[in-house]
Amino acid sequence: MKETVLDLLMYLFENHMEEEPQLPAAPLRGELHQKLVVAGFDQEAIHRAFSWLDEAREARPFTELANANTGERPRALRFYAPEEAAILDLDARGLLLELEEIGVLSAETRETVIERALALGKDEIDVEDIKWVVLLVLSTRPGEESAFTWMEDFVFADSGEYIH
Repeated sequence: MKETVLDLLMYLFENHMEEEPQLPAAPLRGELHQKLVVAGFDQEAIHRAFSWLDEAREARPFTELANANTGERPRALRFYAPEEAAILDLDARGLLLELEEIGVLSAETRETVIERALALGKDEIDVEDIKWVVLLVLSTRPGEESAFTWMEDFVFADSGEYIH
């Protein structure tokens, strides 16, 4: 089976993480690993997917500057490095901007999403890929339950359209 890390992550989410988005502890992770092998995934892909999720969970937050008077987050324009722009297609970057503008992503989670998208090792990340990366990153973040629920509805609605 020729699968990408994202394919395996999507399979994990749909079949083993939908109710409890966190990966299980070491003893139960072994059971999950065996189930994935039986499902046809190779050892290396499983290891890479588990590492990807662990790194998403452990992403270090940066301190967001807030306006002391209003508590609002400042607006900033995200410029993509040439290496990022070469991998994240224009529509994927547009979706990230839109998700941030409507409050599904914060600047912090956006940066984690970009970092995790690049960590997939794909030559190109499109809108469908970025939807899944956003969903998976939000699933690892405490306090992001409402954003996660919104994103889950968006991913599974499969409207093929932007949010508008």
